[in-house]
Amino acid sequence: MSFLRNKSMEFLKRFEVPAKNPSEDAQRRWREAVGTLVKNRRRRFRMVPDLDKRSQVETQRRKIQEKLRVALYVQKAALQFIDAARRTEHPLPEIARQCGFSVSAEELASVVRGKDAKSLRHHKGVDGVARKVNVSIADGVKSDDTGLRAEVYGANQYTEKPPRTFWMYLWDASQDMTLMLLAFCAVISVVIGLATEGWPGGMYDGVGIMLTIFLVVMITAASDYKQSLQFRDLDKEKKKIDMHVTRDGYRQKVSIYDIVVGDVVHLSIGDQVPADGLYIDGYSFLVDESSLSGESEPVHVSTTNPFLLGGTKVQDGSARMLVTAVGMRTEWGNLMETLSQGGEDETPLQVKLNGVATIIGKIGLAFAVLTFTVLMARFLVDKANAPGGLLRWRMADALSVLDFFAVAVTIIVVAVPEGLPLAVTLSLAFAMKKLMQERALVRHLSACETMGSASCICTDKTGTLTTNHMVVEKVWAAGAMQTVSTAKGFEELKSSVSETFSKVLLEGVFHCSGSEVVRDKDGKTTVMGTPTETAILEFGLKVEKHTKIEHAGAKKLKVEPFNSVKKTMAVAVASPNAAGRPRAFLKGASEVVLQRCSCVIDGTGSIEKLTDAKTKRVASAIDAFACEALRTLCLAYQDVGSGSDIPNDGYTLIAVFGIKDPLRPGVRDAVKTCHAAGINVRMVTGDNINTAKAIARECGILTDDGIAIEGPEFRAKSPNEMREIIPRIQVMARSLPLDKHTLVTNLRGMFNEVVAVTGDGTNDAPALHEADIGLAMGIAGTEVAKENADVIIMDDNFSTIINVAKWGRSVYINIQKFVQFQLTVNVVALMVNFVSASFTGSAPLTIVQLLWVNLIMDTLGALALATEPPNDSMMRRPPVGRGDNFITKVMWRNIIGQSIYQLIVLGVLIFRGKSLLHMNGAHADTLLNTFIFNTFVLCQVFNEVNSREMEKINVFSGIFSSWIFSAVAGATVGFQVIMVELLGTFAGTVHLSGRLWLISVLIGSVSLVIGAILKCIPVDSSTDSSDHRDGYQPIPTGPNAV
Repeated sequence: MSFLRNKSMEFLKRFEVPAKNPSEDAQRRWREAVGTLVKNRRRRFRMVPDLDKRSQVETQRRKIQEKLRVALYVQKAALQFIDAARRTEHPLPEIARQCGFSVSAEELASVVRGKDAKSLRHHKGVDGVARKVNVSIADGVKSDDTGLRAEVYGANQYTEKPPRTFWMYLWDASQDMTLMLLAFCAVISVVIGLATEGWPGGMYDGVGIMLTIFLVVMITAASDYKQSLQFRDLDKEKKKIDMHVTRDGYRQKVSIYDIVVGDVVHLSIGDQVPADGLYIDGYSFLVDESSLSGESEPVHVSTTNPFLLGGTKVQDGSARMLVTAVGMRTEWGNLMETLSQGGEDETPLQVKLNGVATIIGKIGLAFAVLTFTVLMARFLVDKANAPGGLLRWRMADALSVLDFFAVAVTIIVVAVPEGLPLAVTLSLAFAMKKLMQERALVRHLSACETMGSASCICTDKTGTLTTNHMVVEKVWAAGAMQTVSTAKGFEELKSSVSETFSKVLLEGVFHCSGSEVVRDKDGKTTVMGTPTETAILEFGLKVEKHTKIEHAGAKKLKVEPFNSVKKTMAVAVASPNAAGRPRAFLKGASEVVLQRCSCVIDGTGSIEKLTDAKTKRVASAIDAFACEALRTLCLAYQDVGSGSDIPNDGYTLIAVFGIKDPLRPGVRDAVKTCHAAGINVRMVTGDNINTAKAIARECGILTDDGIAIEGPEFRAKSPNEMREIIPRIQVMARSLPLDKHTLVTNLRGMFNEVVAVTGDGTNDAPALHEADIGLAMGIAGTEVAKENADVIIMDDNFSTIINVAKWGRSVYINIQKFVQFQLTVNVVALMVNFVSASFTGSAPLTIVQLLWVNLIMDTLGALALATEPPNDSMMRRPPVGRGDNFITKVMWRNIIGQSIYQLIVLGVLIFRGKSLLHMNGAHADTLLNTFIFNTFVLCQVFNEVNSREMEKINVFSGIFSSWIFSAVAGATVGFQVIMVELLGTFAGTVHLSGRLWLISVLIGSVSLVIGAILKCIPVDSSTDSSDHRDGYQPIPTGPNAV
């Protein structure tokens, strides 16, 4: 026994794959381990990527990238030596001319694709191209013209692989080798039956098998097709990207798929360039073209190099672009067509269950061979003792041998649990659809699975724990703090400052900003940008309204956009308030800006030296704001004389803003739920440490025994110091993205935790990629962050993250329920057929009956148990570590106990059934076999109910909350009645009396009592996991035991 267990362990080691970024070797290893013992390779590996095809796609992608690299870098240099006269002519289509355009789609596409500066000059630059596509750069495209432009220049859609139809899934389901063998046996059975028994009696057995096969194939195909529709809907959601464009003279959001040639698109850090286009204007604009060309060095885009390629990512700065080519006329379109053929990696649980299915399949094959051997041996012995011996064969003998073979094949059908890996897909599809309704978009299948094991969540503060609806609550200016959210406080601020001060303040507020004030088509003023910038600009608008002083327009000379490393943004403008001379403004983290200030402006507009005493007073105001959970920002300026360089220090402090960002409703309860579930919540934020601590205490993250630390202090720690301090860290403030990455890496490496991490910025991408589960924000998150995430939280709400964890646990425990149920059916069906064949010379269950049992335990069982919704009790159990056993001792207890009960009952019925039930007459054997079949099926129905809870005695709790379970259980019982009472000719059954039906139901219902008794038997689960799990087991990263 020990030898077999060790061999099983060794075999299952080959089915270990990590949840994220598995190597090709690991993926090939488990595929080889499955071997040829697969009933239907097309269906079982439908959700598993073809590694050879993926390799071909990767090779093709590299070829396209190399071609692009040559085109962009080598060809560009060569064009300098080629005469402009060689330029290819592109005739203008008549439809374009009639619509008022004077350049063809092909010519426009070639300009940007080849980065052809000469052609651009030929078209008179960006302005000339805009005129030729009949668009105003200031006002953008007219909304009424978008359909016309899509007709002439194409739509921003990419060629995708056509979706699979229902008939394709029907074909896949019919490729089951065992079903093909049974269909062949059915045809032979019909032929022999007609020859021996005539019409119609001779065809019933064969036609019954064919009809059952057809039913199995239809239900299987329908289930698979339904899953595909769910995944298709999720894929559509994954591809949704909104872009900011100027249309009809105002700025608005449109889908990336609605972008047309001529659109003026606004781009900022983290955005994906939606199509090919030309740079109009912007600041410090850097683009990452590695997704297209493979070159890692970012490209600086400006008026001298104005070419922007679709699919590239904005690494820094902001800009406006004019779209010149869309869809399949871009290189990104061609690359997308290739990438869509790669397929998604299999999940660890799918791989794990493939290993379990392979082992059980081998056992089933052995039982099938043994059963066939025993049946044939008994038949040959009886044949040898009959008159004529082994030399005399009749058609009935051939039919018996065929029946033995068909029974053996059917045992393989029942024994090989093909539905195990596919049940994971079914459960994940169901969970992902439900999570989509709860505002969480799962991008990778494995993330939904892994989230159930999360032991730590590293979360942002702004927008995740807070509402992200910010307003300036308090302001320190002119030496005093004022609460500007009230009318009285605002009037006090207004009366304490002069016009000179107000002009400097407004100039800094409106020009030192990454956002802008725009008017929509109704004339309403709105602010487009981040919530923090929006709050400050809205404060500026309020100041303008009450002081009747408007900020003066100024030409921006240089812009240094905000990024999370510098924690500041700066701008140099030709200031009208400084007689047109350059003036630099600096805005950002309070302590960072304050360190770079040497003066302060008072209420009259005079500049005073920032003494140590005044610095302390400002620092005290910043701390006071932070302790009230206000986000603090400083604004400063400096007249720089000549030139447009932005100085590093010597600034004059204008004001300190205290921005209120209220806690989201329900966050405190969500954090409490996490703690009850054993999930540690850590806040990682770029805010002031006092602000972070105040918010963390308010929502229950920071406890008395936890510590709050700043990023610079954390970075300075040695590995040993980190090992000591990380378990106690609950808040990390003023952190850089690198700090978040370091924390995640150490939590996973040093403490073997399963870590989920949230992120919204471009610089969060490494941490999102490193974490077990990367969670990007759907509203505040950049496209770069979303692309590197596993799950997108569409409403940026922390409570939604808890829902993802709850559904992750639900997926795993539902699969455990299904496996417990299926293995019980497997054990009983195999043993009953083998024992009966050995002692009586025939199998009690016919081929049709076995196929019906297979349908109950496979497709229908998965539908019933793998789609149950989560309950709150799942979040009252601690999470688990990596590598725990999938089939637990609790499950083995339930499987063995139920199997023993069913085997005893069925064994007694097989050998003593006729006498116990007083069955007599010519049809006693058929009646008994029908009763055994009916009892067996009803035992499975009640055991299905039992499997809803592996630990709790009350298995009926919430049974009607899953309508699928109720519908499947009801349909199973209903069709069982039909099979027994109405389809006897085909199913090999006869009518059962009310008394026998009642006895069958009673025997089946005893399974519930047995289940309750079994759950009272204590099980030592110390070896199942590292901690006590109360019966709940984690998602393993690799199997350790069956």
